[in-house]
Amino acid sequence: MSQTAPDPFAPSSAAPPPPDVPPGQESIGRLVGEVSRDLSTLVRQEVALAKAEVAQSAKNAGKGAGMFGGAGVAGHMVLVFLSISLWWALATWLGGGWSALVVAGVWALIAGVLALRGRAALQSVGGLPKTAESVKKIPDALRGHEERNS
Repeated sequence: MSQTAPDPFAPSSAAPPPPDVPPGQESIGRLVGEVSRDLSTLVRQEVALAKAEVAQSAKNAGKGAGMFGGAGVAGHMVLVFLSISLWWALATWLGGGWSALVVAGVWALIAGVLALRGRAALQSVGGLPKTAESVKKIPDALRGHEERNS
């Protein structure tokens, strides 16, 4: 027997029906209660929507990552066979051992260039400076001291 989660978009049944009060005569407490209940419902609905969107995005990202992985394996196989072909072609002029060293040297050169470029790219990563700055402003804004944020 499976249990289903309650629908977050269904109207809330927790609120008692409003009493027979003429419009404009509701108490402030009742109005505040209704506003807070409506706000709570809205927030729950937005969170449920965000969860659904994140789940769908993660599913699509997983599929894409799997396909990139497969493409990487296929690309690796292409490079292996091209390297063997180059080794074999050079072997007719240089001999098997020397042609293997030439192919290995070409790959060592490619690996070195990629490593240096990757290191330079990682050193240029600066983090999240704008986000960190805006997060630091939140406590002052909540206390009503927005002037300290300028």
